[in-house]
Amino acid sequence: MHPIPIPKLIACSCLIAVISGDANGKDDKPDSYPKDKESAENSGGHVFAWPFTDWREMRPRGGSTKGGDVELRTEPTEEWKGLREPGLEKFERDRRAILAMAGNFRASFDFVETLGFTENYKPPRPYFSWGTEHVTVLEDRDDFISLQHTLVMYYKDDQGETKGPHVMKHWRQDWTWQDQDLHVYDRDNTWVRHRPENPAGKWSQAVFQVDDSPRYEVLGAWDHTGGMSVWTSDPCPRPLPRREHTVRDDYNVLEGVHELTIVPNGWVHVQNNRKLRIDPHSSRLYVGQEIGVNRYEAISSPDLETAFRDYWDKTGGYWKAVRDTWAEVYRAHDRFTLRDPKDKAPLFTVHFAHAAKLEKQDEGDPAEDIRHARETIHGFLEPASRE
Repeated sequence: MHPIPIPKLIACSCLIAVISGDANGKDDKPDSYPKDKESAENSGGHVFAWPFTDWREMRPRGGSTKGGDVELRTEPTEEWKGLREPGLEKFERDRRAILAMAGNFRASFDFVETLGFTENYKPPRPYFSWGTEHVTVLEDRDDFISLQHTLVMYYKDDQGETKGPHVMKHWRQDWTWQDQDLHVYDRDNTWVRHRPENPAGKWSQAVFQVDDSPRYEVLGAWDHTGGMSVWTSDPCPRPLPRREHTVRDDYNVLEGVHELTIVPNGWVHVQNNRKLRIDPHSSRLYVGQEIGVNRYEAISSPDLETAFRDYWDKTGGYWKAVRDTWAEVYRAHDRFTLRDPKDKAPLFTVHFAHAAKLEKQDEGDPAEDIRHARETIHGFLEPASRE
C-alpha cells in the first residue's frame, strides 16, 4: 500500500480518516485469521451484526495507506480528571466535558449497516479507517466553545520508513449553550433556520465540513450521572458522509442520534443512523440502518501540535475569514442551498488551493483573504432556493 498524495487526501476526507490496517502501521493478523485459501474457505468467521454472512464478503473498505507508529497514553488525561472534580456546577461540568475533546488522538471510524428496508436486501461492506488527529480550542467564550480538528498524519512507505507529517484541516465542532438559533439540514444541500422552543439546559453541537461549510446542527444534553459524562443529541438529519458519496445513490439524508462520551483516555462518538430517501415531492423512504463508533484515543507520540501550529500560523487568518463569511450567511438567510459544482471545482478544492498558496508565503494579505473567502462562498450559494 502506498502513501496517498495530499490532493487525494483532501478529496476523500470529511468526517473520515484515510489510513487502514493495524493501528500501529503493521500487517499483523490475529492467530485465528486464515493463512491460506483452503483454511479461509473452511473458516466460519464472524462479522459483527452479520454472524451467518461469509466474512470474505464483509471485509471492511476504507483507507488504503499504512499508518505510522503511535504511542497511546497509559494514564487518564488531565481533562478527564478535571471533569470528575467534586462540587462542580452542571454548567461547568458540561464545559469541561466539551473541552476534554481537545488534544492529540488516534481517531478511528468504524461503521456497519445492521439492517435494510428494501426487498432482496444485501448488507454492504463495513467501513473502517483511522488517522492521527489534533483537536485545538479555537474559541472559549464561556457559553460558546469551538474545536478545530486537523489531521496530522505519518505513513509507512514500501521500505517501512515513516514519512510525514502531512497536515490537512479536518472538520470543526462549535458548541453553544441554550442555543436559540440553529440552521438544520433539510435535503439536497439545503439548510433552514430552526428556532427551538425549549433549549433550556441543552447545548447545540454544530458540525462543519473540512472547508467550514455546514454539515449539521442539533441540540442535546449532557448527563454526568454515576461518573459518566455523556451528551445525547436529539434526532438529527444531515448530508451523506464522504465515505458514502461515491458508493451510494439510493438515499440523500442520514438521520441519526449521537452520543458523545468522555472516557479516561479520550472520547467516543457513537452514532445510530438511518438512511433516508426524500424525493422532490417530500415522500420519505428508509433504505437502511447503521451503527458507527468513532473512537478518539489520546496519544503521547508522535507530536502533532508542532505541525499543526506551523500550518495554522500560515493559514489560520484565511480560515477565520471563511468562518466569518459563513456567520454572515447564517445571519442573513433563513434558507440557503450550496450548488452542486458540475462545471467547476468543488468548494473545498477552491479553499484548500488558496490555503496551499498561503503556506508558501512569508506574509499573508488579510484583505485578500476576506475577499477570496466571500467571493468563493457566495459563488456557490443559492439563498432561498426552495421555499
